[in-house]
Amino acid sequence: MASEAERAFQRFAVFGESSSSGAEMNNKNFSKLCKDCGIMDGKTVTSTDVDIVFSKVKAKNARTITFQQFQEAMKELGQKRFKGKSPDEALENIYKLMEGKDPATTGVTKATTVGGVSRLTDTSKYTGTHKERFDESGKGKGIAGREDVTDNSGYVSGYKGAGTYDKKGSN
Repeated sequence: MASEAERAFQRFAVFGESSSSGAEMNNKNFSKLCKDCGIMDGKTVTSTDVDIVFSKVKAKNARTITFQQFQEAMKELGQKRFKGKSPDEALENIYKLMEGKDPATTGVTKATTVGGVSRLTDTSKYTGTHKERFDESGKGKGIAGREDVTDNSGYVSGYKGAGTYDKKGSN
């Protein structure tokens, strides 16, 4: 009888891997599981932690981990995620997070603002010309926010005397 954790492991193991039997999981799906189940919270457990733990528990030249190794990995991550709890208790909490979770296909593209991204997308910190391209709420103004929208009314770019040519010659 598979445990909740094992079932979650299998659901994530086969996600996007048509050839997978669900017995082993690759790094991509491992970090997806950690993300989708909230094990990776971007604070105590980051994607780097998840990658390191994955590399640590897998066999030397393997690209995937078994459920056995997965449990090892979860013990490690549990220690980070639930500091101060006993390894078993932390592991139990990790498995609680995984209960009934399916790989999220809905909103896969939702913008995750973890670490660096939120800094890069925080328009209030923009300076110079970039600042002009967003309104107060941080929404982009699109093409209107760009200074250098070309004005095609002149003869040559930058020619300011458009429409003044004929007047000069009629004296």
